[in-house]
Amino acid sequence: MHLGLLAAAGLAASLHLLPQPQSVDSCPGQPSAIPRSLPAGFDAGARAELDERWGALGIGRLRTASSRDAAITVRHDALLPAQAYRLTVAGGRASIESSDEAGAFYAAMTLAQLPVHSSEGWSIPCVRIEDRPALQWRILSDDVSRGPLPTMRYFEERIRTIAAFKMNGYSPYMEHVFVSPTDPLPAPLDGITPAQLHELAEYAARFHVALIPEQQSFAHMHNTLRLERYAGAAELPHGFLLAPNVPLSMEYLARIVAQELAAVGRPPFFHIGSDETATLGLGATQSYVARRGRSNVYAEHIVAMNRLIAPSGARLMLWDDGIENDPGIMKLIPGNAVVVNWHYGAEPSYERYIQTIARGGLAQMVAPGASNWNEIYPDIATALENERRFIGEGKAAGVLGLFQTVWHDDGETLYEATWYPVIYAATAAWQTGDVQPGEFADDLSHAFFGSDDTLYAGNALDLAAVLRRLEPANYSYGQTDALFWADPFEPVAEAQAEADDLGAVRRVAEAVEQHLYFRRPPLHANAASVMFLAARRYDVLGRKFQIAAEVRTMYADALVHAKTDPETTLRDLYWCRYWMWELRDAYEELAPLYAQAWRYESREGHLASNLERYHLAAQKAIARADAFYRVTREYVTSKSLPSLESILSS
Repeated sequence: MHLGLLAAAGLAASLHLLPQPQSVDSCPGQPSAIPRSLPAGFDAGARAELDERWGALGIGRLRTASSRDAAITVRHDALLPAQAYRLTVAGGRASIESSDEAGAFYAAMTLAQLPVHSSEGWSIPCVRIEDRPALQWRILSDDVSRGPLPTMRYFEERIRTIAAFKMNGYSPYMEHVFVSPTDPLPAPLDGITPAQLHELAEYAARFHVALIPEQQSFAHMHNTLRLERYAGAAELPHGFLLAPNVPLSMEYLARIVAQELAAVGRPPFFHIGSDETATLGLGATQSYVARRGRSNVYAEHIVAMNRLIAPSGARLMLWDDGIENDPGIMKLIPGNAVVVNWHYGAEPSYERYIQTIARGGLAQMVAPGASNWNEIYPDIATALENERRFIGEGKAAGVLGLFQTVWHDDGETLYEATWYPVIYAATAAWQTGDVQPGEFADDLSHAFFGSDDTLYAGNALDLAAVLRRLEPANYSYGQTDALFWADPFEPVAEAQAEADDLGAVRRVAEAVEQHLYFRRPPLHANAASVMFLAARRYDVLGRKFQIAAEVRTMYADALVHAKTDPETTLRDLYWCRYWMWELRDAYEELAPLYAQAWRYESREGHLASNLERYHLAAQKAIARADAFYRVTREYVTSKSLPSLESILSS
């Protein structure tokens, strides 16, 4: 590599920016004072982002100055591509050049990350930066339908954060959570109203983020079909799939889609879901599918949905699994449809999926996943391998964009736990080249947490390592949420836990707890709090299986000494009871931490269901403690003991 290129690469790496700009050069001059003023007409969203970040770091908020005196200036350059920018920082001033407002906004987002802190205070390096996105669209798809449903405050925080890392689309995944004025019954009592959806669309636009509704319209409709009012539209009784040949189905969808479009305005896309339609043809549509053919029925539904959406100017989006099963469907649906190509495992290549859509001539977006579903903390290793390869192959194929997914299948995972894979995906979709996971980790603490303490990124990777220990390649029980709630005396779960070094799991988790106990970063402190919660849950998970093993050992010892050594037996029985108290206290201590994390981001609705798990687990431990107490009292007179299994099940 040319020495100049090496120097530029070294400079870019030293700045710890996410995403890394395409070109970074140093300019004559030493680091200088941070530019603190801007003209009155400066982008309001960019100013809000700068004020939020620099205010939290202690740099201070910006002030308004005349165009002549402003330290931050913006100039139009029609020759630059859309979303591209040039940024020059020197002598306490910053100059932005762009062809559009989005490019100027992204320049400001880079400027926001440039300040460096030293013993002498804050300064900003003298640099010239040229930058542009690799992918036109960089969208976050958020599951707001399976439990956690963001408050308006957190929706806005989520949008500001993805915008700060140069994402330009936000897609709330909706099954039943939209409170339709004509069809409100499927929605939760604290669902998303049309006014709120409108407010979010307007708020997102301030930060150059398009709000893209995703309304399921085929499968994933149980929460609507459970109601008798809509039961006649179900493929199977109160089931999962809308029957497309039943008039009630399209009448309902027409109202919902029209209301969501009216709330959002004119989005660039409208996602109709339409994935996982395996039950099509098994119930109400059996004869219809037999007559028309399954692929034709599927395609006709897509065409019917497009008739509802097309007048708004939005392009229809749909998931790709139906097309992967039968690529011929692409000839039957609108040519301007966008296929969202979703694949989440760490596969050797995703080329065959990408090329299937490419051969059909339709635009597509790649949709990797955050691997957060059903996990105490995301499986970062799988997520990054999936994102890195899928996005990289998508860029090479010239796909339209990224549609990064976050799912909450079991209803208890937290949005704040997902930032590591979400920011990595945003970075990979913006940068032209490969994003090395190690380099990303080096940059994350500065760019996201606003700290030079690299352990914040290290903590996330440590939690991912704990997950891998608990979920080896041959695990049989379930993901870490399920393992956390499993009865530690249940044989299959116990066997999985016995296969691991629980002491090592707990030591890693406790090291994360130790680091985060007194420390909170200047930015995104709640994301660090959620890491602390995850570490403590892993610690308790490991300890509960240790408790099960220790109780089995202690009770076996009590059985051995029951006839000959009452003192030893009573000691063993007391300890068994005490260990159950310990487990009780662990669950009850976690419950308020979880509730606090939930309330930071989500509405109350589903919280009670999740907290009940903590209380039920504590109650089970209490019941077992009481059972050991009863056995202890009976032993005093009988000098005999029942089996451990009879105590545990009493």
